[in-house]
Amino acid sequence: MLMCARLGQRLTLGSFLLFALALSVAHANDVDPPASPHHRSVARRVRDSGESPNLRSAAALVLDATHSSVLYSRQADVAMPIASITKLMTALVVADARLPLDEEIEITGEDKSLHKGAYSRLTVGTRLSRGDLIHLALMSSENRAAHALGRSYPGGVPHFVQAMNAKAHDLGMTNSHFVDPTGLSSDNIASPEDLSKLVLAASENPTIRNYSTDPYYSVRVGRHLMEFHNTDSLVSNPTWNILVQKTGYIAEAGRCLVMQAVIEGRNVVIVLLNSFGKRTRVADAARIRKWMEATLGTDGRHGIASIS
Repeated sequence: MLMCARLGQRLTLGSFLLFALALSVAHANDVDPPASPHHRSVARRVRDSGESPNLRSAAALVLDATHSSVLYSRQADVAMPIASITKLMTALVVADARLPLDEEIEITGEDKSLHKGAYSRLTVGTRLSRGDLIHLALMSSENRAAHALGRSYPGGVPHFVQAMNAKAHDLGMTNSHFVDPTGLSSDNIASPEDLSKLVLAASENPTIRNYSTDPYYSVRVGRHLMEFHNTDSLVSNPTWNILVQKTGYIAEAGRCLVMQAVIEGRNVVIVLLNSFGKRTRVADAARIRKWMEATLGTDGRHGIASIS
């Protein structure tokens, strides 16, 4: 039932393309993306009300994707390190290549990172299906899993990175650049505006949606069944309806979180970058939801939010 609810809430590919085009045009002309006259008035009153979600993240973007409207932004066009948010792009590139999810891939020494603080529970010699690797990369932010996905791509990691940047170009992510499939490099950068487009694209893929929001997942590593947990505690919170999400952290990026969730009956994209405290990104997401619930009500005639 939960999967059906999520499928019912997701955007269509056509609406995503229209929204991405609207966002790009709006940024170029320093105006809001087009929306209905009623909703433009609502969004304007929300922004001009003097209220804000009082976020602690250094950069943020809140989009009402249902009505193609920017509700809140802070440094939304500034490119910065995105850490493991990268893994959403990694999953999209693998999906685009239509590589078999049941193909078994072995973790090798090439997948071991020299990045200080990098961590993985997958030992060299572990053999998992490509589907399992995507699952662990998205849900548990497994670095060796993500690197193995890039290494097993036709042409290896160099060709995979080329495909990542080509996909970013196709999505209109004009302030983005990728150098590795894990996000451990601080040279993987994007702006909040770019990441909103990445989230919307990821939300079109049922596998990415389901894997990224799975609370936990078990795989057999050697003789043992090993359980992995989601790095985003919000997916286990029954008061949230999250359609797709990804967390990230390296020192250069701070704590990061992107997601698409249903708030007040709307598909809302939230991008939070460079949060310094361990709980700040989750607290900021809660502040956004509380702010929207307090500011917006529902117009029963048209299902369009209005000031209560």
